[in-house]
Amino acid sequence: MKQTPRDIEESNRRISRRALFLGGAQVALMSVLALRMRYMQVEQADQFRLLAEENRINMRLIPPTRGLIFDRNGRVIAGNEQNYRVVLVREDVTDVDETLAAIARLVALGPDEVARAKTEIMRRSPFVPVTVAERLTWQQVAEIAVNAPALPGVTPEVGLSRHYPMEGDFAHVVGYVGPVSDYDLSKLEDPDPVLQIPRFQIGKNGVETKLEHDLRGKAGTKRIEVNAVGRVIRELDRIPGQEGTDIQLTVDAGLQNFMQARMEGESAGAVVVDVQNGDILGIASAPSFDPNKFVRGISVSDYRELTENIYRPLANKTVQGTYPPGSTFKMVTALAALEAGVISPEETVWCPGHFETAGRRFHCWKRGGHGHVNLNYSLQQSCDVYYYEVARRAGIEKMAEVARRLGLGERHDLPMSAVAGGLIPDKAWKRENRGEEWLVGDTLNAAIGQGFVLTSPMQLAVMTARLASGKAVSPRLIKSIDGIEQDIGEIPDLDINPTFLDYVRRGMFNVSNNKRGTAYSSRVDDDALILAGKTGTSQVRNITAAERARGVFRNSDLPWERRDHALFVCFAPYDKPRVAVSVIVEHGGGGSTAAAPIARDITLRALHDDLPPLTAYPAYQRNQIEERFQDLDLRSFEENVTGRSRA
Repeated sequence: MKQTPRDIEESNRRISRRALFLGGAQVALMSVLALRMRYMQVEQADQFRLLAEENRINMRLIPPTRGLIFDRNGRVIAGNEQNYRVVLVREDVTDVDETLAAIARLVALGPDEVARAKTEIMRRSPFVPVTVAERLTWQQVAEIAVNAPALPGVTPEVGLSRHYPMEGDFAHVVGYVGPVSDYDLSKLEDPDPVLQIPRFQIGKNGVETKLEHDLRGKAGTKRIEVNAVGRVIRELDRIPGQEGTDIQLTVDAGLQNFMQARMEGESAGAVVVDVQNGDILGIASAPSFDPNKFVRGISVSDYRELTENIYRPLANKTVQGTYPPGSTFKMVTALAALEAGVISPEETVWCPGHFETAGRRFHCWKRGGHGHVNLNYSLQQSCDVYYYEVARRAGIEKMAEVARRLGLGERHDLPMSAVAGGLIPDKAWKRENRGEEWLVGDTLNAAIGQGFVLTSPMQLAVMTARLASGKAVSPRLIKSIDGIEQDIGEIPDLDINPTFLDYVRRGMFNVSNNKRGTAYSSRVDDDALILAGKTGTSQVRNITAAERARGVFRNSDLPWERRDHALFVCFAPYDKPRVAVSVIVEHGGGGSTAAAPIARDITLRALHDDLPPLTAYPAYQRNQIEERFQDLDLRSFEENVTGRSRA
């Protein structure tokens, strides 16, 4: 079909529009390409140069500075110290053995340390720095620096490491840190990436582990240039991390040191609690150990020495150890009988030296008996028969109820490792755990803190604080976090008749201050600081009838591990109680001879906030006390008030 001139003109106009559109698109595309090429060639030239050289940019974590731990007065008990070390990069070393030998001559490395360093070097990639020696002196670092030209691949560095300036005084409380292990990582669902840093240390025990998240802080980052095989070329920039939170404990370092020194040579535990608010002023377990050895890497011989010691220095006897409380439990039995209305304070029980029921004889500690005994005298003389009788009347359910109100059988919420709950048994417990019914004999054994009853020194200190104050105080170890005081809240009343508490307190007063009291020799000769307490002796073995007949059951006749545990609990001053104390001496024999003197010294140290004055002791004991104090290995705190800095 022949096109008309008009059709031809319309067709040419349409083609022109298309050409312009396509031309414009091409120009726009070329412009974008040109701008992109300029951006890549000019502005990103450095980045592509790195790519051309097979380099790349990596992000690396910077370990955070661990938070400090202070005592209640601001003394550092867990700090950070500068750690001078020597690192070696294998690919820069001509002969590893020769270089290690040269380093050993300069910084006095032993054969075992050299062998361990070589093993670590060979495990790592050739370009990864490996620590050969650490905790060096400035003189040793200077020796390395001076000899640097002859030691290619060897570099001195400085970092931070955990340090415990009071060594064993707080080992069971604060704990210690150590390198992250595979076991540590396996316990975490989403582990913090900072835990992957070689030789990064985390809390392994005590407060260090319970408050690990707060103390650890947050890692910083740095951007580094590395080549294709991962070798660091240079650091481009860094973002600092967040330091760990500082923690302040309620414990007094001076008192703690005194407690550890006073229990030297014993397998023992002691706790001091503020009766008004529950603050733990001192909590010591003996013997102790130096946590710095674990930070640095404890030797096999040192660790074997700790694990093979029959006094168990690694165990925290104050919260982890549970023991029959012995006669320190008699206040519980007395209160249960008073609440149940089955005994009055003046009512007497006849003690001929034994108590018979269901064809079985239960003995009193005094073979000849105490005669007629009322509540006050029963505590003063610790008569067992009195408590057999009142426990039989009150029953185990009432005794268990009162015991739990006093804080026994409770796993107190403390940031410490392996806090034990103890055991306050009742009928349901025996049925569920032993598959047996409760017997009258079980009640009588429980009445004097034997049988199934188990308590820790911490629980006994809480019990004593509640008896002294009439308040349901709970133990508190953390005073402040990052400078923010931890709220105690309102402390409720104990829900025990105050009159009944007065009866028990009066009996405890006579234990320590009546001439016939079982702890009279451990009295305080200061009217303003009168002490009220209760002795306890708990058996760790059964005494056979043949032994009783022969009279061969004295602790001194037995091996150490078969002797009775010695216990003592007390509070002071009697009129206005401030502190409650509990002490256990494992296999120490009698509570009046082994535990009470220690508890008195600790109580007076807590009340005076200094070494107790000799005037607080009976005159005939002062020379002996003075000699004892002179033999104590007490720490000077003048150098440790401000502690060690973070830097």
